Amino acid sequence: MAQERLSMRKIKEVLRLYFDLRLGKKKIARACSVSPSTVKDYVLRFEKAGLTWPVGVEMDDSALSLLLFPTEGRRSSKYPTPEFGKMHEELKKKGVTLMLLWQEYKERHQEGHQYSRFCDLYRKWTKKLDLSLRQEYRAGEKLFVDFAGKTIPVVDPSTGEIRDAKIFVAVMGASSYTYAEAVPSEDLPSWTGAHVRAFEYFGGVPEIIVPDNLKSGVSKTCRYEPDINPTYHDLCKHYGTVVIPARVARPKDKAKVEAGVLLVTRWIIAVLRHHTFFSIHELNEKIMELLEILNTRQFRKLGRSRKDLFETIDRPALKPLPETRYEYAEWKKATVNIDYHIEVDGHFYSVPYQLVRQQIEVRMTTSVIEVLFKGKRIATHRRSHRKGGFTSIHEHRPKSHQKYLEWTPSRFISWAEKTGPYTKELVEKVMTSKLHPEQGFRSCLGILSLGKKYETGRLEAACQRALSIRAYSYRSIKSILECGYDKKPLKDEKEEVMPAIQHENIRGNSYYLH
Repeated sequence: MAQERLSMRKIKEVLRLYFDLRLGKKKIARACSVSPSTVKDYVLRFEKAGLTWPVGVEMDDSALSLLLFPTEGRRSSKYPTPEFGKMHEELKKKGVTLMLLWQEYKERHQEGHQYSRFCDLYRKWTKKLDLSLRQEYRAGEKLFVDFAGKTIPVVDPSTGEIRDAKIFVAVMGASSYTYAEAVPSEDLPSWTGAHVRAFEYFGGVPEIIVPDNLKSGVSKTCRYEPDINPTYHDLCKHYGTVVIPARVARPKDKAKVEAGVLLVTRWIIAVLRHHTFFSIHELNEKIMELLEILNTRQFRKLGRSRKDLFETIDRPALKPLPETRYEYAEWKKATVNIDYHIEVDGHFYSVPYQLVRQQIEVRMTTSVIEVLFKGKRIATHRRSHRKGGFTSIHEHRPKSHQKYLEWTPSRFISWAEKTGPYTKELVEKVMTSKLHPEQGFRSCLGILSLGKKYETGRLEAACQRALSIRAYSYRSIKSILECGYDKKPLKDEKEEVMPAIQHENIRGNSYYLH
């Protein structure tokens, strides 16, 4: 096999090190990552051509190449021409290089072109292709996504209101295989839902998604470290892919989808301009029909369709779909309140009490609330839409609160009975006066705690007086004890009934009986 020729830049570097720096051939070989025999060959060619170093500025690389390799420029066209169309498709596959294709070419045609000529001929061929196809995309590597600028009107059949449906477009990089669908808006649910359906349409997941910098995809634009929307990032984690947004105001970063949007506009949106649609579903059915026509049309220069290229190039390289479909979830940040609960849509969910005043992240699906702290899940609740309600986990409470919640009406009554019958009766009255016994627990706790400050007899007497005046509260007992009313005797309940006053100007109760 003929020796592979170095680039003219490296040949000049070999000659410079040999003639200017006077280095030995072995040192030059190590410096230029070539063999000593290669260094020797180029030095001999230079001397045989009768040249002197340095060469003049008037001698460019082409002129120098003709002098060093005089027979190469006179090669006949008898050498077999490589099949550049097939090469172009093969190079999109992972691990395939021009060197590998050249080696396979030489196995078939031993007298064929050498590597440098082989590469030159391929590059000249690629210049004849369209700009969008000239870019290099690896199989299954990138999916470019965006919304088309044009919309399609959809009429509400019940009200006659017209709403503009947005057209989501996704294009595979290597094959240009295109997906499109109509969605109600460019909001986050529509954006993520369109991605899910696009993956299912392709039957797999690409390595990289390249979106524009719309808010549904990128929370904060930055040339170096853009912030990906948490929900969008969550979707990508579920499907095992990553997001690399295009740079702001750099449409060439997503030229593939720009061309895809143009095709969808011409071959789908423009075709449907005279149609009237009464639902998104009806519109998408028509889009799918036209999309099939678009993907099966053949490229004029390649002689193959997008669908053919997708089946042979992209599809085998796509990652498989996960077993479960992505469930839409929104994210928010929240600060844990003093009662170790967070609020989500008017409902309150508990977290471990140690995180009071800490900022946490909340992932919200239609059925589950997940709470995360520093990336670690610390709580999971079934989602509730009851405004003002509480969903609490017993283990999230401090020990003292857990003990409090273990109290029952019977426990309070038993505790009060140790003080006396009046205390027991008062505690029963407190709890029965409330809509729910637990609402009276705090009052009962306060009443019984007064036994630590005052003697048992005084607390019992205070409860007796409170019962007599129907004052069923902690504040009433505390006031009686502080003022010393418990030490005063109670008035006789059977008070003397005063006789009615008799007077000619007083009608008396008999008057009202008629």
